[in-house]
Amino acid sequence: MHNPRLFLSRVGFFSKSGLLPWYTTNPPDLSQSFWGRAHKGDFTSVTVRKHPSRQQYQKKQRHFSSLEDSWQERLADVVTPLWRLSYEEQLKVKFEAQKKIIQRLESSLRVLHGVSGRVAAPHSEGLHCHLHPIIPSPIINGYRNKSTFSVNRSPDGNPKTVGYYLGTWKGGHWRELTVRTNSQGHTMAIITFHPQGLSQEELCVQKVTLRDFFTKGPGAVCELTSLYFQESTMTRCSHEQSPYQLLFGEPHIFEDLLGLKIRISPDAFFQINTAGAELLYQTIGELSGVDSSTILLDICCGTGVIGLSLAQRASQVLGIELVEQAVEDARWTAAFNGVTNCEFHAGRAEKILPQLLKSQEDEKLTVAVVNPARAGLHYQVVQAIRNCRAIQRLVFVSCKPHGESTRNFIELCCPPNSAKKLLGEPFVLRQAVPVDLFPHTPHCELVLLFTRED
Repeated sequence: MHNPRLFLSRVGFFSKSGLLPWYTTNPPDLSQSFWGRAHKGDFTSVTVRKHPSRQQYQKKQRHFSSLEDSWQERLADVVTPLWRLSYEEQLKVKFEAQKKIIQRLESSLRVLHGVSGRVAAPHSEGLHCHLHPIIPSPIINGYRNKSTFSVNRSPDGNPKTVGYYLGTWKGGHWRELTVRTNSQGHTMAIITFHPQGLSQEELCVQKVTLRDFFTKGPGAVCELTSLYFQESTMTRCSHEQSPYQLLFGEPHIFEDLLGLKIRISPDAFFQINTAGAELLYQTIGELSGVDSSTILLDICCGTGVIGLSLAQRASQVLGIELVEQAVEDARWTAAFNGVTNCEFHAGRAEKILPQLLKSQEDEKLTVAVVNPARAGLHYQVVQAIRNCRAIQRLVFVSCKPHGESTRNFIELCCPPNSAKKLLGEPFVLRQAVPVDLFPHTPHCELVLLFTRED
């Protein structure tokens, strides 16, 4: 197959030629397809076969783009690049990667502080912070509760094909299909559509046809509980930028997690591995040290799960989140579960946090938990945390600690710098706990505990 794009299956929204990608026959040489089956209610299952040895895996990786591999293997190498390793080997690869990240960070901090600068006591791994063993995911296959597929022309010419790309792409009207599922088997689908030059009347025709396809046509086999439609001229945009339009079904999806019933809107962030997320949040709770004398700041809180799960331990929980739908979800979840000591604020953390900290009592111990996107924290957020004397403990969660978040770590731990308005006492990195939420990929969540110097 010489076309750089590979597809999952023909979807044919307005034709009889096919259904969505999770309703396909098994690809050759794999025990199951990379997508679930609609009639089983599992829309996002991923099953991989183990490769017999690391050497063969490395050899394959060097030639992963070879046309001798089946298209299923080539696709797996892009979407789940560690699939050829056993899960035990995957965890070793990820742990070593996290160790190198910590080593580089500590090396940079020693340069900033000088050889005898502020560092924790050395540990057996050669690190000054305590790097814990990686926490494995409770579920290895079929763990995703959210998957995003591209919609475009396939190598056979079908313009309404749902799948993943290998190589570059060009789009038409149909852009993306996002599927969210929960443990109860409910399914929310969100379709992104570029209107280009279509009139509102023409757009209405497309929406009606799409709705009919999933309610009365071949797509009814998917048994969607809700279908959203978003008109967008951008690859990704928020509900505020371009509203999600509910074509049919329930407006939200719900999930049970840590004894809470969580409401999730189409625009809200929720960890894609629910079982793994429970371990992640329990780890955060243990490192936070939150108790009845503590105010918990949950920065970049998403649907508020971290703060809500720790609310019973804390004096008060203050959450900040940019996405308004997620804040509405957090408030609903708090009310539904009878949590009364939580406040959630919608807006940019760099605008809200400084004012929020000014309103708090300085003598009240404050623990901050931050779980930003891959771009890391805005520098004004770091300044506010660094300059708040009440924050003596900080838990930083990052799925990409080797990226922009590294700058955040340096600014939190560097010596006071008046030019950068980093005036408070620096933090010290004490502990690091990798938590694997993404089996078969190189990614994992790294939970870092920072405290002020004793």
